[in-house]
Amino acid sequence: MPLTAQLRGALSLLILCLSPLLSAAPTVGAEPGAAQAEAEPVPSRPRIGLVLSGGGARGLAHIGVLRALERLRVPVDLIVGTSMGALVGGAYAAGRTVPELEAFVQTANWEAILADRQDRRSLSFSRREEDTLVGSRLDLNLNRSGLSLPPAAAGNSALEQALEQLVTPASAERPTAALPLPFRALATDLVSGELRTLAQEPLFLALRASMAVPGVFAPVRVKGRLLVDGGLVRNLGVDVARQLGADIIIAVNVGSPLLEERDLRSALGVANQMLQILTEQNVGRSLRELRPDDVLIDPQLDDLGFMAFRQRVDAIEVGERAALAVASRLEALALSERDYQQHQARRQGVKDDSQGTHALVLAELRIEGTRRSKPEALRAELARLENLEPGKPVTPGQIERAALALQGRGDFERVDARINDEDGRRHVTLQVQEADWALSRLRLGAEIYSNFDDANRFSLVAMHTLSWLNAWGGELRTVLRLGSQREFSTELNQPLGAGSAWYLAPHFSSTGDGSDVYADGLRAARFALFQRSATLSLGRRLGNWGDVRLGYGNFSVRARPVLPQPPGVSDIRVRGRGVEAQLRVDTLDSISFPSRGQLLTLGLRHLRNQDEADDSSLSVLGLRAYRWHDWAGHIYLEFQRSLRGQAGTLGGFLRLSGTPDDSLDGEQLLMTRLVMARRVGALPLGLGQAVRLGISLEAGMATPRAQVFRASELRLAGSGFLAVDTRFGPVYLALGHTRGGGTAFYLYLGKLGG
Repeated sequence: MPLTAQLRGALSLLILCLSPLLSAAPTVGAEPGAAQAEAEPVPSRPRIGLVLSGGGARGLAHIGVLRALERLRVPVDLIVGTSMGALVGGAYAAGRTVPELEAFVQTANWEAILADRQDRRSLSFSRREEDTLVGSRLDLNLNRSGLSLPPAAAGNSALEQALEQLVTPASAERPTAALPLPFRALATDLVSGELRTLAQEPLFLALRASMAVPGVFAPVRVKGRLLVDGGLVRNLGVDVARQLGADIIIAVNVGSPLLEERDLRSALGVANQMLQILTEQNVGRSLRELRPDDVLIDPQLDDLGFMAFRQRVDAIEVGERAALAVASRLEALALSERDYQQHQARRQGVKDDSQGTHALVLAELRIEGTRRSKPEALRAELARLENLEPGKPVTPGQIERAALALQGRGDFERVDARINDEDGRRHVTLQVQEADWALSRLRLGAEIYSNFDDANRFSLVAMHTLSWLNAWGGELRTVLRLGSQREFSTELNQPLGAGSAWYLAPHFSSTGDGSDVYADGLRAARFALFQRSATLSLGRRLGNWGDVRLGYGNFSVRARPVLPQPPGVSDIRVRGRGVEAQLRVDTLDSISFPSRGQLLTLGLRHLRNQDEADDSSLSVLGLRAYRWHDWAGHIYLEFQRSLRGQAGTLGGFLRLSGTPDDSLDGEQLLMTRLVMARRVGALPLGLGQAVRLGISLEAGMATPRAQVFRASELRLAGSGFLAVDTRFGPVYLALGHTRGGGTAFYLYLGKLGG
């Protein structure tokens, strides 16, 4: 059984406890009669209602059905849609053409829409920084009651951005009952299990609620009720279309079929089958409500899964063929060319009363819906990031970016922007819905590294982030790592004012690790290394893409000989103080597998130990990502130099693969690599994203400070790898080789450093 179907079943286990309610769910909010909200005059011909079922990626077949209906000149007088059927039907009812729907499906980034969070480049710098600390994306809520999962496996913002692109601004806030073509979206009340027919709600909100697949997308609160995908109680709304006054119904059923017995060998398979049974039962009742004059279109989508959006073209074509297969029945409903064009003109007759793209002076910016977050701090932050200040001209594009910036903080479930232009001035309201689970977040992960020889490390890691400690937006982040590497670190990021770019960051860390000493490429000794530091930094955010900070602190290092263990030798201890300046830039779309953006870290450090001996160091690390069709990768460059101490080490996976780990060191270090990988598959929703096959080409050297870099001493290496982007971090299985040196296999899980 496909893993996607298994995951869908697992995510829906919560819904199964409602099965007594779902099996005979009543209709709430149903239409009392066809004449209530329909502005369009009743045609002299039979009134035709189009009913589109849910079905995930299978629902893209509805576009093919619409294409066939237009080809046959069959008019549609009203539409009832569920889930993906609501998405397609609502956009069509609002005036979108079939070519526009096809273009949307082709250009939409379905991987991003179904990703576990929004595009990383739209996250705040603090949220991006977390990826460099812990490779996992498994975030939980930690509160007094214990741990709880987020409300959905996928993020909401990418889906809502896609809906904003699909639904025209003129119709997004229009009630579904007021569209040129009468339309109803169906949703399920998650608390009562009742059907909700969305008629007076704005089109955007209605589509979002109907598409809230349980466990995949978060429920939507509409008029105080939590709503999810309507397919749980009415996947094919034949009765709703009849209540709206349809004389003849064209029903399109694209729901997933029941699984075969051979696929019911796991708890997930059984859970998925139970959900499918509930859905099929309500579809079966709807099919029995069809009359002899009604038309059923049943596209044969047996090989297309619920999440198979990469097969979108196939789904559209199958839908068109299925509609044309019953052309003999549909032709009896066709209009003349002239009458059909008039009908289509009425459907596409939504007047674009949107605000346009021009700038107007901002009269006021209101932020509503906050509870723990502070509007004053948020307004100051938006003034800094997007120049959104009263008295200054602003465009709708700025307002859209402002809403995205708030979403990128990670504090909000939804951010809706409302624009009202009066007397040449622009009034803006940002309606936010705080994500309660995100205010105290716990990220859990694991780190595994093995070269299948003498380098084997395993650590468990947890990072806790506590937001909005005060009215200025203070945030406390703590990292705990246990295993081969030990770490306890905590840092308070305290803005120096509401929404200020300036901040103070007191930081404390205590780490423990093993360190090998090499002589002429051979391991000579091993030390247990313990380090502590306490620093206070003054920093400034550079938009959402970077920051700069200057810090002063104390440090201590203790090294204990492990191998060999000479008798009578005590621990080596070093204490001191120093200053550090650092510039960081991060615009990568992914830390694990970047395909766009860049990463730059520039550091200067001056230390003085207890013997008044000084050491200064410089480090430059830069990464530039690229993308070409299904290929993606990066170019990396690293330079480090120290006056007295060790600048860094080379050896290990992607740091001269095949060379023993950390076996090359010196007072100056130079390394570069080119990584390129091709996408060959994808993990099921909720488990991760792409699967890639790739190679790396690497070169580097470590030398004494007084020695000039010579090309003859440059070591060349490379690797071939299989990489999987999981929610627990990137997983690599690789074979590496250094020219004239060694060869090693690698298994790697965790955050990928330099």
